[in-house]
Amino acid sequence: MRRKLGKKGIDFMTVEKVVLVCPRGFCAGVKRAIEVVEDCIKLFGKPVYVKHEIVHNKKVVEDLEKKGAITIEDIEEVPDNSVVVFSAHGSPPEHYEIAKRKNLKLIDATCPLVTKVHLEVKNFAEKGFKIIYVCHKNHIEAQGVMGELKQGIYPVENKEDVEKLDFDNTEKLVYLTQTTLSVDEAKQTIKAIKEKFPEILDPPKQDICYATTNRQGAIKELVKKVDLVLVVGSETSSNSKRLVETAKAQGKKAFLIDGVEDLKEKWFEDIKSVGVSAGASSPEKIVQEIADYFEKKGATKEELIILEEKMGFVEPFELTKMKKGKSI
Repeated sequence: MRRKLGKKGIDFMTVEKVVLVCPRGFCAGVKRAIEVVEDCIKLFGKPVYVKHEIVHNKKVVEDLEKKGAITIEDIEEVPDNSVVVFSAHGSPPEHYEIAKRKNLKLIDATCPLVTKVHLEVKNFAEKGFKIIYVCHKNHIEAQGVMGELKQGIYPVENKEDVEKLDFDNTEKLVYLTQTTLSVDEAKQTIKAIKEKFPEILDPPKQDICYATTNRQGAIKELVKKVDLVLVVGSETSSNSKRLVETAKAQGKKAFLIDGVEDLKEKWFEDIKSVGVSAGASSPEKIVQEIADYFEKKGATKEELIILEEKMGFVEPFELTKMKKGKSI
């Protein structure tokens, strides 16, 4: 569908089809975390402080701030006796201690699947294990997990980090992982760990979360049907960036965008089909806005359903008590 744009020359917008893959977008942990902040604003009034971005999505954070949330990075910034929500990514023990000292009403929105890894760290450490933790070392989730121990946990990002590890053969070893890693890259790092330390224990259950695994699997199917992939997500979102990497690893052009405003028409020259996915912290309304963008230019819209997710998490116990009229 070529059209003239006067002095701007020719617009090579050839996209005929936009394919929305499922599963995409909000996971159960993200839905829970957002609802926690919204419920706290209703119960306690404005403001409600949120330690770190509640989820790693710029538009979600902006929407909650309009409703009365205040995002802070240092818990010491929260005024004493205020309400604070800890983000879905998890927090180190010292932050809970500071909240108690400041007499904060704390509602913990940590994703239960992240909490699972925290518990695994503590349980294995109590049993005398050294823990190799596969992660992105600077990610907020990893910092929270590593904060559980002052020593005995060893973060690795790749095979090169594994090679630097040195344990004697009397050490009890286990590996754990961040929940939002690239499944394929993590496999390579875990393979290197097992080759170097054959007796190492696996996690009781896989630590990479279901939503991360499902969305990466869906991307691998999507790339078979489209010429280019768009992933809705923010630069701070680890799982969204992994989706882009997954598409590129399959040989397809892929771009990470926060919304329609980030689209560049030059990306779509000679592109006839565009696939769209969204990270686990990305709102569905942004996906639909992108689909509308292409439909208005004459493209058809299709849904590619790989699987349907039915996972759900209950709200934090403290919030349940408050709703029943009991004090926290």
